[in-house]
Amino acid sequence: EAEGVRFRPVVDIGVDVTAIDLRRRYDAVVLAVGATQARDLPVPGRELQGIHQAMEYLPLANRVQEGDLESSPIDAAGKHVVIIGGGDTGADCLGTAHRQGAASITQLEILPRPPQERPAVAPWPTYPMTYRVSSAHEEGGERVFAVNTSRFIGSHAGDATGSVTAIELVDVAMVNGRFEPVAGSERQIPVDLVFLAMGFTGIEATPYVEQFGLDLDERGNIARDGEYTSNVEGVFIAGDAGRGQSLIVWAIAEGRAAAASVDRFLTGSTNLPAPISPTARPLVV
Repeated sequence: EAEGVRFRPVVDIGVDVTAIDLRRRYDAVVLAVGATQARDLPVPGRELQGIHQAMEYLPLANRVQEGDLESSPIDAAGKHVVIIGGGDTGADCLGTAHRQGAASITQLEILPRPPQERPAVAPWPTYPMTYRVSSAHEEGGERVFAVNTSRFIGSHAGDATGSVTAIELVDVAMVNGRFEPVAGSERQIPVDLVFLAMGFTGIEATPYVEQFGLDLDERGNIARDGEYTSNVEGVFIAGDAGRGQSLIVWAIAEGRAAAASVDRFLTGSTNLPAPISPTARPLVV
């Protein structure tokens, strides 16, 4: 047991227990493993220290709250923080950095600022793309829209790898369906800590995918049919692993629906509720 860390037993599926082991022991297997392969930002300076994926940062703060860690090795206390990405994960980083006592927080979004009111092209009950202020945003921080990160700038003083000290930004505008830089808008902002919260690109690369012989879809998630069944009989896929990164309410509904499919597979029928189909989506424009 390392100093300040309380370990809990962990079983690594695909390593400690293989897919073959699971198939031998169980008639049905449900994979609800999430879609946590983070989207990266391959620009100059990405290798600098102080640049982290959001999901490298957020779980550590949770472990501190659970008492598993005395303190987080990624701490925003007294630092100038930049969050790249304007979604829910970015807001979680914002709130956590506030709790840790960041000196300043700037959240960047490549999209333009949404309108305050529901636009005419998104009538009810479609999901409106409007400007939203979460509880984390209410606590402070600056939000900057319609910008792109050109490069990270660092200092190598006493550090072979170097640490990030600034971000170079450029304003962008949508031209013929693509974001194009606005000439003359380049600028730099100082930063000590950067969190990348730009969404996810599918499931993590894990050995059990190959062990089961699972097919992936074009989005990097595990392919499934209308009954939550993968291409392997008796292996079911629920939640973000099949849907892609989404909200917990979808995962809960999918877990119930997948359970009904498993029940039907094992017994021939089911009385369990199936709230949604795998292809159900929010109404958006």
